[in-house]
Amino acid sequence: MSKFFKFKEMGTNYRIEFMAGLTTFLAMAYILFVNPSTLALDGIEALPEGVTRIDKGAVFTATAVAAAVGTLIMGLFAKYPIALAPGMGLNAFFAYTVVLGFGIPWETALAGVLASGLIFIVLTVTGLRTMIIDAIPGNLKLAVGAGIGLFIAFIGFQNAGIVQNSDATLVQLGDLTAGPTLLAVFGIIVSVILLAVGLKGGIFYGMVLTSLMGIFTGLIDPPSGLSGIVSPAPSVAPTFGAALTHFGDIFTIQMLVVILTFLFVDFFDTAGTLVAVATQAGFMKENKLPRANRALFSDSAATVVGAVVGTSTTTSYIESTAGVGAGGRTGFASVVTAGFFLLALFFSPLLAVVTAEVTAPALIIVGVLMASTLKSIDWDEFEIAVPAFFTIAAMPLTYSIATGIAIGFIFYPITMILKGRAKEIHPIMYFLFVIFVLYFIFLA
Repeated sequence: MSKFFKFKEMGTNYRIEFMAGLTTFLAMAYILFVNPSTLALDGIEALPEGVTRIDKGAVFTATAVAAAVGTLIMGLFAKYPIALAPGMGLNAFFAYTVVLGFGIPWETALAGVLASGLIFIVLTVTGLRTMIIDAIPGNLKLAVGAGIGLFIAFIGFQNAGIVQNSDATLVQLGDLTAGPTLLAVFGIIVSVILLAVGLKGGIFYGMVLTSLMGIFTGLIDPPSGLSGIVSPAPSVAPTFGAALTHFGDIFTIQMLVVILTFLFVDFFDTAGTLVAVATQAGFMKENKLPRANRALFSDSAATVVGAVVGTSTTTSYIESTAGVGAGGRTGFASVVTAGFFLLALFFSPLLAVVTAEVTAPALIIVGVLMASTLKSIDWDEFEIAVPAFFTIAAMPLTYSIATGIAIGFIFYPITMILKGRAKEIHPIMYFLFVIFVLYFIFLA
C-alpha cells in the first residue's frame, strides 16, 4: 500500500494520511445533511403543478455513495488527496432553478446531470475540455462563482426566515423574534466564530451546535434512543435509475441550457479546486498538474454515478485543502475520506434534527466563501464590468443560475465588440451567445 501511494517519495505515512482524510471528511460532512435538504426543497411549501418532491432519505444515501465512490476513484486512480461530493451551487441550481423555477420533474433533472457527466467524460478523454475552459473569459468564470455564492446565501437567508416575501418590495426583513429564525441566527454566529478562529470543519461543527441548541430549546425534537441516531441506510429505490429511464426527456432547448449550465459550473468548480489544492500541496509542475486528466475523469465519473443513484452533480471539494493542510499528500487520504462517507450511511436518522434552520447558516457561509472571487474581477474595464455585474446580480434576483449565466454570456460579446476588442472573443462564445438568445426566446 505504501509503495502504491509512494509514501516515502511524498514524505508521509499512514498516520498522517489517516488524519488528513478524517480532517477533510469533517470539513465537508455538512453536505450529507445540506444536500438532501436542498434537493428536497425544505422550506418550500408549494411545488409547481406536476412536480413532486424527491425522497430525502434516498438523497442522503445517494450523497454518501456518490461522495464515497468519487473520492475513492480520485484516490486510487488519480492518487490525489482530493475529496468529492455533490456540489454546493449545483445542487441549488438543480432544486431551485430547474425543478422549482422551470417546473421540470426531478427525474428529468437527474437525466440532465447524467448527460452532463457523460459529456464531461468525452471532453476529458478527447482533450476538448481544456479548449472549452480556455474559451470562457476568466472574468466571467469569477462572476459565475460569485453570483452562485450570492444565490446560495439568499436561499439560506430565506430558509432561516431572516428574509421573507413582501408584496410591496418583493422581500423584507423577517420576524427576528420567531424561534426558528433565532436558531438560524445562532447558527450563523457560531459558524462565523468557529471559522474565524480557524477551526477546520467549522461549518459542520456549527450545524452540530445549532442542532443541539434547537433540541435544548425545544425547537427540534430530540432523537428517540439509539434508533434515532443509527439505523440501516435509507433505500435509494425512489431515485435509483430515474436518470436512465427519463433520459429521453432531455432533448429540448430548455434542458440543453440546463445541461450546459451543469457543465460550465462543474468545469469552473473542478478546475479551480484542483489548482488550489495542488498548489497548496506542491503538486504543480511548470504551472501544470500531473495526472490532470485522471483527476478530471474521476470527477466526471463521480457525476455519472451520483446521477444514476439519485443526486445532483458531484464535484471536487475545496475543503480538501483542510486535509492537505493536515499533511495529506497521497490518494490514501482520499481512501480514508471515502471510508468515512460510507460509515456515515448509518446515521441517516440525524436528518430529522438537521432542519432547514440548521442548514441555512451553512448555505450563507458557503455563499460568503464563494463571493470572495469578486475581488479578482476587472471592474475598471466597463466592457468586462457590465457582463460580470449582470451575471452576478441576475442569479439571486431572478432566482436562477442559468439566467444569470445566459445574460452575462449574451452581453459579453456585445460590449467587447463595441469596445473594439472583437479579436479577443473566442468563437465558442459566439456559439453560446446564440444558444442563450434562443433560450430567452424559448422562455418567452
